[in-house]
Amino acid sequence: MLQKTVFLFLVIAMITSCASREKMQYYQGVESISGKDSNNYDPVLKQDDLLMIVVLAPKPELAADFNLVNFGLNADGVNLGRPDIVNSQQRYHTYLIDNQGYIEFPILGSLKLGGLKRSEAIDLFKTKLKAYITEPSVNLRILNYKVTVQGEVNRPGTFTTTTERITLPEALSMAGDLTIYAKRDNILVIREVDGKKESHFVDITKADFINSPFYYLSQNDLIYVEPNKTRMNSSAVGPNISIILSSVSLLITIVALLIR
Repeated sequence: MLQKTVFLFLVIAMITSCASREKMQYYQGVESISGKDSNNYDPVLKQDDLLMIVVLAPKPELAADFNLVNFGLNADGVNLGRPDIVNSQQRYHTYLIDNQGYIEFPILGSLKLGGLKRSEAIDLFKTKLKAYITEPSVNLRILNYKVTVQGEVNRPGTFTTTTERITLPEALSMAGDLTIYAKRDNILVIREVDGKKESHFVDITKADFINSPFYYLSQNDLIYVEPNKTRMNSSAVGPNISIILSSVSLLITIVALLIR
């Protein structure tokens, strides 16, 4: 009788601890959004963004004054008078957007880029440059594009990317994907918009999040993956496991004596 009681107890524990498909599987209902146009993501420039800006012109000499280059320094910090060369390429000067959203650019002076989309910033440069160059082109890149992933992932951390177009699934993959203890229907994304923090919860078990504003991440986004009930319960059980086992053993013994 005791063996039957123990077996019944274990069966009940296994049934109650099983996770449902709806809680674990990603992108449920993806067939309903197949064929729809994807979002055209255009990153918004923010303070502390490090930019590389290269001006191009049909006559290269016309753009030369707009393209500062970094000069090499020796061990004593003395200017060597020649461009700093990295991987056989000339290293261009970089521009850091200050806390007011401005950069100082050669000849054009102070320009406010903070709050502009990347395409809008390029249009601003082209408009300003037309006073000096007939058909200017501008290459603008964010060099310190990064996101941070915390919580129930296998490799939490801050990840710097070479692209300005990164999705939430890609960021989670860089962090080693979610653990089995992750709450997949309530992933927190914290984002700075116009100097203010905004938060949003994303359910990646439902495929419709692909069309949300949080499918593509913004630079410096913080992603937090909340632990599920199993993880939270286990954190409480851990320090008291011996007490719990003793209590369960006592309970089984009492049930066995009552059944006899």
